Amino acid sequence: MTLKLNKKLATLVAAATVSFASYAADTDYQYETVISGIAIPWGMVQLPDSNFLVTDRDGTLYFADVENKQNHRIQGLPEITARGQGGLLDIELHPLYSKNGWLYISYASPEGKGSGDNTTIMRAKLKERQLVEKQVVYKASPNSDRKHHYGGRLEFDRQGFLYFSIGDRGDRDTNPQNISLDGGKVYRIHDDGRIPADNPFVKTADAKTAIYSYGHRNPQGMEMNPATGEIWTHEHGPKGGDEINIVAKGKNFGWPVISYGVNYSGSKFTDLTEKSGMEQPIKYWVPSIAPSGMTFVTSDKYPELQGQLLVGSLKFGNVELCKLDGNKVLGCDVLFEGLSRVRNVKQMADGYIYIATEADKIVRVIPKS
Repeated sequence: MTLKLNKKLATLVAAATVSFASYAADTDYQYETVISGIAIPWGMVQLPDSNFLVTDRDGTLYFADVENKQNHRIQGLPEITARGQGGLLDIELHPLYSKNGWLYISYASPEGKGSGDNTTIMRAKLKERQLVEKQVVYKASPNSDRKHHYGGRLEFDRQGFLYFSIGDRGDRDTNPQNISLDGGKVYRIHDDGRIPADNPFVKTADAKTAIYSYGHRNPQGMEMNPATGEIWTHEHGPKGGDEINIVAKGKNFGWPVISYGVNYSGSKFTDLTEKSGMEQPIKYWVPSIAPSGMTFVTSDKYPELQGQLLVGSLKFGNVELCKLDGNKVLGCDVLFEGLSRVRNVKQMADGYIYIATEADKIVRVIPKS
């Protein structure tokens, strides 16, 4: 069923707490602002002390003191170019963060070959609100003067491998289908940047050996499915053709040879939606929703949502609930709306779902008893 704003409570939209109709009958949710003052909160993680680290795409990393409602700037960041869709992007904690202290960031870096910038992955440790022991574990090359399609999502799997995305950088006819070039790919590395010996192209001449899958446009959602251990992504299509994919070793996901989208002008760039040797998405959207951020719900705080997938929408300012049956998406419907541009949605360590919006706030979703 379509999940729409509770009409009885529509007048409370401007208040601190807003109720929405829920997936289960007779149950409502509230959301409360827990962090504010961050213009474009692109990535967010919850620390063991329940406070947050939040990236602002403008190149600032914040320690967000949730209890005291204060944001503190983290010092010691690398040089970051904030332009177009680039800047400081995602942040992720090492699975053994409480023991080793490593955190990972993705960002647009001007260092390296060529003018412009490209997506870079760095790990570092946090000491007295400053990044120390900084190590670049991957840098896409060459740089590009284009200002879009950086990708940048980060995720670890159960074996401790780090996956990340780099978009096609707007060069769809060159990068995504060429494994000797960065861009339009999902990558897999060890936590220190070493290339796994069983990556699919380690023995392929001239290949970028960190590549795990290719033929992607601009993946900006990435999450490990807790039921299977597989890495799921979603990516922006052009006009139509946003996709959810399950990343698989060495697979070609088709961009731009196959697509369910068209050029922004409405003209076609391909007549194909499928082709032998290229993977089909498990879900696509026409029209586009501009997906950003995704999370699987496992928390017992939301029993009616357990086992389902949430996907944020930049275009419509809502969060969609995608109902799953194994690796099938049975359908997606709006769960929360009226949120401004949703940049990220994530279930955190405390079991609550948090939604980051470009209305410079991060909200926590609370089930009403």
